[in-house]
Amino acid sequence: MLEHLYELRDRIIKCAVAIALGSVVAWFLYPQIFDILLNPYCDLQGANPDDCLLLQTEPLEGFSVRLKIAGYGGIALAMPVLLWQVWRFVTPGLYSHEKKWAYPFVFSALLLFLLGAALAYYSLTPALDFLVSVGGEGLNQEFRPAPYFELITYMMLAFGIGFEFPIVLIFLQLAGILSAETLRRNRRYAVVAIVVIVAVITPSGDPYTLGILSIPMYLFYEAAIIIGSLLTRRRRREEALAA
Repeated sequence: MLEHLYELRDRIIKCAVAIALGSVVAWFLYPQIFDILLNPYCDLQGANPDDCLLLQTEPLEGFSVRLKIAGYGGIALAMPVLLWQVWRFVTPGLYSHEKKWAYPFVFSALLLFLLGAALAYYSLTPALDFLVSVGGEGLNQEFRPAPYFELITYMMLAFGIGFEFPIVLIFLQLAGILSAETLRRNRRYAVVAIVVIVAVITPSGDPYTLGILSIPMYLFYEAAIIIGSLLTRRRRREEALAA
């Protein structure tokens, strides 16, 4: 137990160092990241990027925004390291031939995270349009930078983490905690759980975002059943041959 705790501590330290280094890089890339994150708001306003401005009302707000963007950017840049550390931590519980899945695991998990973040980014404009219009025409919409960037970064992180859903389900099946048959029997409960989870992790709370993340997560649920079932059967055949 102590060895596992020491290993967990070391891997957490490595993750923290990777995030810190990524945050330094994101700090210097702040102008480029700022322009990219501002594009959905500019599309909503129908304005050119040079004429699209956010309303700063506090002297320290700009510094706070830069710190937060650097922090979230550091997490995004460190994601390959984070995924690799997760994999290295769980490999002792896997068979030797299963440890060869390291690169496919890291690649697929990273790809899914990027796809989720990209989906959140491109769905932000219609989500903002709904949020702006639902309050009525009597409101003058001028966004402050801190709430706006918190919304978009939280959404991108939430979508990215949500897209890791099939990886988690496959691992649970390989670990024997869940079975494909259990997942099949509980499809209806899974649909409700997915919708509730998406409603909790997405900060905007609009129905557009709810639907655009819930549907891929359910498709991932079905894909995880198929992939997990195939991998579990393969493991059982190999155990039988080894016996």
